[in-house]
Amino acid sequence: MAPKFDTEKMQERQNFRNVWHTDLTHTIQGDTPYCCFALWCAPCASYLLRKRALYNDMSRYICCAGYMPCSGRCGETKCPQLCLATEVFCCFGTSVASTRFLLQDEFQIQTTQCDNCIIGFMVCLSQVACIFSIVACIVGIDELSEASQLLSCFADMVYCTVCACMQTQHKVEMDKRDGKFGPQPMAVPPPQVMSRIDQATPPVIGYPPQGYPQHPPPGYPPSGPPAYPQYPLGPAYPPQGYPK
Repeated sequence: MAPKFDTEKMQERQNFRNVWHTDLTHTIQGDTPYCCFALWCAPCASYLLRKRALYNDMSRYICCAGYMPCSGRCGETKCPQLCLATEVFCCFGTSVASTRFLLQDEFQIQTTQCDNCIIGFMVCLSQVACIFSIVACIVGIDELSEASQLLSCFADMVYCTVCACMQTQHKVEMDKRDGKFGPQPMAVPPPQVMSRIDQATPPVIGYPPQGYPQHPPPGYPPSGPPAYPQYPLGPAYPPQGYPK
């Protein structure tokens, strides 16, 4: 049974409002070179990401980021670099999960349902592969042993791939934290014209709306074609009394 503190933390993470800058399905597109680096040199990536998550201040380092019973009992204060190296090589999966929890609690990031399904599939597949390997060792059937080896190989491939995507997700999130994406572009505001007191109406910015009469300021001739004088009409033709 999980401790009460860990249970409360898990419930709090479900109510977080923020989301990861990129989900697990788009991490390869987000940073392809780092994803390859995290795949082929996973412990090194985990070491660098944990150190960066601590703002390069190793005096703040605690084993497994304080989320495990062994945290604070491994002599981290004496040699944090050696303890972190031991963590990422001996407990690699725990080191990746601890860095993830550390970032989630700091920035209040929730994990999407899609990411939860991918991580859950990875864990379940590893457990099923382990059970098949135990059954194959007990039974001793060659066909079952070969099937368990294939399943274990597939589970290891999924595990390494998902961990590489998770570490790339952490790296992209810290790039966002450190402002490496640059400021967001801002639109240039339109020019503004101040109205004068002697104007009858304030000036119109842009095109005037259709259907409204245009009132020129005092002292300017009216716009549009000149108006012709209206002459009185003469008597109607033919005049009255004229023979038809």
